[in-house]
Amino acid sequence: MSRWHQIKTKFLKTEFSKTGLLWFGLLTPIVLYASTVWRRPNPVIIEHQPLFQGITYSRQASDQPRPHIVHILDIDLTAPGLRPYVTPTYFAIDLQQYLKHRRLKSRKPRAKRTSEFLKTHKLQLAVNANFFLPFDDGTPWYYQPGSGDVVNLNGLAISNGNIVARLNPKNKPSPPTLCFTEQQAVINDDGTCAEGTRQAVAGNLVLLENGQPTEQLQNQLQQEGKVPYSFTIAALDTSGTRLWLVLVDGKQPLYSEGMTLGEVTAQVQALGADTAVRLDGGGSTTAVISSPHGATVLNTPIHSKIPGRERPVGNHLGFFAKPLTP
Repeated sequence: MSRWHQIKTKFLKTEFSKTGLLWFGLLTPIVLYASTVWRRPNPVIIEHQPLFQGITYSRQASDQPRPHIVHILDIDLTAPGLRPYVTPTYFAIDLQQYLKHRRLKSRKPRAKRTSEFLKTHKLQLAVNANFFLPFDDGTPWYYQPGSGDVVNLNGLAISNGNIVARLNPKNKPSPPTLCFTEQQAVINDDGTCAEGTRQAVAGNLVLLENGQPTEQLQNQLQQEGKVPYSFTIAALDTSGTRLWLVLVDGKQPLYSEGMTLGEVTAQVQALGADTAVRLDGGGSTTAVISSPHGATVLNTPIHSKIPGRERPVGNHLGFFAKPLTP
């Protein structure tokens, strides 16, 4: 083989190798994205499907006024064995504190995916809860927080009677709270919970009071207008013993583009809710249940622009529940 032929062969191999790598780099993200899209559940309507004792699930799907999917969890807080549970603080090594004070461990709120929270505490149902910082989901390969990272929760959070995050008096207006006592819950717009509260999370806006839209909602509607979004809403009946968790998938063109704040409020009002509060939404919106196959995500969250990808969130509202009787 001539010297020129050897050089030509080596050059062609190099170029083919570069071309192959280029195509691999271009096609891999497309294939991975497409696979997540194909795994999304079909927008099939489900009406009052029992999941556990005291918990039923409904799914609504419509293409008017735009494609949107709504997930409704109807929870009887008086059901035998049903018990709410909020994310506790977690022990973790804090290197900065160790170097400064020789303290090896600290208890702080730390981000987890909703499915991680459910599996860690052996729950039957879990959804995302408080707003939190820091937060950045700019790209699929860089986002904050990661699972296990320290977070600052917005508003009050209580787990098993222990305060996880305190109300910051500088936050005005105070983030409204969803407070759980024995087989009952209440939504307070002043950011507090009564003595004896066992579990509590916070949102950022009370939507309904006495079954009617609030003045705060009317003011917020002027700011948010008619922009569709993803939502996690908690609502109660007049007795405080029936809880609805309403989740709206969004940010996914032609599949579920979300609802406006006014639309989701009307949806919750139609359920018969007396009061309702908006929890963290957007890419944080996630509902997970336990199943024979492990943790199953009921909705289709979208995180760092990838449909079906769970976001590590600041904290969660979970439920222990008994299995359905045969």
